[in-house]
Amino acid sequence: MRISIRDYAAGAAVATELVNGSPSVRGAAGEALPDPAALAEFLAGHDVPLDAPGARNPTVNDLHQVRLLRREVRAVLEAATEDDAVAAAGVLAGWAGLAPVLGRDAEGGWRWEVPTRAGAPLVAELAAFVGIGLLGVVRTLGHDRFRACAAPGCRGVFADTSRAGRRRYCTPDACGNRVNVANHRARRTSEPKEASPR
Repeated sequence: MRISIRDYAAGAAVATELVNGSPSVRGAAGEALPDPAALAEFLAGHDVPLDAPGARNPTVNDLHQVRLLRREVRAVLEAATEDDAVAAAGVLAGWAGLAPVLGRDAEGGWRWEVPTRAGAPLVAELAAFVGIGLLGVVRTLGHDRFRACAAPGCRGVFADTSRAGRRRYCTPDACGNRVNVANHRARRTSEPKEASPR
């Protein structure tokens, strides 16, 4: 696999969804990756270009290793300092990542890429993909783009790669909607009631 350094948002999105798919974040919804088929669907849904043997058909061991990887990724997103985040993401990138090289993009131009070690296991390639993505976020957008979800009671974390940088929720469609609905209900109950005509 060759990981484009410019396309950091893809790695950051995988990091965010991977961490927030944990039962400790999802609560009653449970594990987002319950079996190897769900892992295969997750990887395909994010277009993660893994070269690892068996990457299209992950095993139970691959699933177990990816679930353990969540802790390492979460540690990057929760790092207290920029230096700590860079060091931790660099370790992830090194699981399978090799020295950067120049490669051709789809238009024939040059771009920086990080190739991965031939024969690296699925989890090592995924760690490199995520690590490079998170390093790109720090370099391009800053460490302050690693955030905890603003929804009350949510343990989610995320890398905000939005242009404006104002994202507040780990999963805007879930946490954001839940907060908006709660705020709407609170406003409605606090509005003065009109007197009914007699």
